[in-house]
Amino acid sequence: MYAVVKTGGKQYKVSEGDLLRVEKLEGAVGDTIELNDVLMVGGDTVKIGTPLVPSASVVGTIVEQGKDKKILVFKSKRRKNSRKLNGHRQMRTILKIDKINA
Repeated sequence: MYAVVKTGGKQYKVSEGDLLRVEKLEGAVGDTIELNDVLMVGGDTVKIGTPLVPSASVVGTIVEQGKDKKILVFKSKRRKNSRKLNGHRQMRTILKIDKINA
């Protein structure tokens, strides 16, 4: 069984036992998170939501909270001797998918 969930403005296809890397969700390591924005549930029969599947949810456990790798943002204007360099590290959460409730 698999599901398509929406979190952090993105969509992810998940199955039970998967590790999922998403944008930061509130909670500590070991907490249980329930994702209610389920767009589709697949398996023997496929349920497609309009836009969400009613009474469907995905339950996961927070494995890790942290930051991603640094991304460098470089801006320059030609012939103006104007340069700017910034770095950004996005906060992220790693979830272990425990159960898909259809």
